Amino acid sequence: MILLFNSIILFVLSNFYLYDVLFDVKIPAYITVILVILVIIFTVFIILFPSLFCKKLLSRKLSSIRNGYRLLIIFLINLFLDIALYLISFFIYDIKIKPLLINAIFLVLILGAVFWCGIIRVYLCSTQLGVRYRTTGLILGLIPIAHIIMLIKIIRVCRDEVSFENDKLKLNKEREMDAVCKTRYPILMVHGIFFRDFKAFNYWGRIPEELKKNGATIYYGNHSSSLSVEDSAKELAERIKEIIDETGCEKVNVIAHSKGGLDTRYAIANLGMDKYVASLTMINTPNHGCVFADYLLNKAPEGLKDKVSGGYNFALKKLGDPNPDFIAGVTDLTSSKVAELNKLMPSSENVYYQAFGSVLKKATGGRFPLNLTNNFVKMFDDKNDGLVGIGSFPLDDNFTLVESPYDKGISHGDVIDLNRENIKGYDVREFYVKLLNGLKNKGF
Repeated sequence: MILLFNSIILFVLSNFYLYDVLFDVKIPAYITVILVILVIIFTVFIILFPSLFCKKLLSRKLSSIRNGYRLLIIFLINLFLDIALYLISFFIYDIKIKPLLINAIFLVLILGAVFWCGIIRVYLCSTQLGVRYRTTGLILGLIPIAHIIMLIKIIRVCRDEVSFENDKLKLNKEREMDAVCKTRYPILMVHGIFFRDFKAFNYWGRIPEELKKNGATIYYGNHSSSLSVEDSAKELAERIKEIIDETGCEKVNVIAHSKGGLDTRYAIANLGMDKYVASLTMINTPNHGCVFADYLLNKAPEGLKDKVSGGYNFALKKLGDPNPDFIAGVTDLTSSKVAELNKLMPSSENVYYQAFGSVLKKATGGRFPLNLTNNFVKMFDDKNDGLVGIGSFPLDDNFTLVESPYDKGISHGDVIDLNRENIKGYDVREFYVKLLNGLKNKGF
């Protein structure tokens, strides 16, 4: 109601120049000056306090986003009201063009200030807008009608973000003393293939910070982006020993994504890590490989493989990998190679294993490039997350398919919050909080 009230007041004040024509009332010059000052003051007021009398939020960032989208709502309401007023003025009252143009110039200045203050706030502060909405907004901003539709979409995304994130902050505040993620052993998060543990861009998105807020102690694998399973396992074994030596924690709980699950399994079975790993949680790990990887490696010309491998290895060396090996990493993801590896890395009785997987319900549910690979992978591996088929996830009976009730599904990247996207029906951060709470309750 406050939002509507502010919008109507701004509409009434900002169109004063037309009143003498519409209502045949002569407004004295000094009254005109006073009205101009009032409009400016009121505009500045709603720009500074668009959420006055609203419920206080738990984050300044969220407050800025809310202020931004509320200004955009005020802008839209006034835009529609002004369009209606101009149509009435032109076609019913037959007002001449000159007063309409003068009033329009004033409106552009006032509504322009409201719009830009709103859009700048949401563009600077919103996480959920991402590159996609920001770029689309800039492009469609030049196209009539499409820019209105896009603006409504931006408002909705920001409104949902504020509501969702504020509820998460409240939940974490309420359970802060419970330390629901404070496990007996620290957490070692192990990334999959083609990534590294960069400080500037966390592979696991917003998940680690959420876990820390709830009492978790987090470490990262810091291993190479692409090596054979055996070589990656050796790096992880050294990392596990390093953590234990530094902290005296005796064991670690490993949460591994994709190929990281295979690497950790090998380290447990063949490198003596069964003494140091309390539990292994595998997230979308291809425990039976990827049939499409067999197809690609068998069909791709040697020249193409050498070119792609050489380019990848060169680039990742520049990014800090000591000796990346693209072909070795991909080969160990093929179904034929994983079948061989599975014979070499049986599960240990000393370690608690659990596996989780997800699938995309439609190709468009995934972000690039998983939206392109989903249908291709489906030709070989049936339902999949964009890379790994549903049949490849389970290691034993302790497997859970993570699902969303909506038609998007959950991709290989969604399960690690790679895109920092709030997915309807799937709270990725809360999924990991509950996962760690389960480990805690089991004594790990």
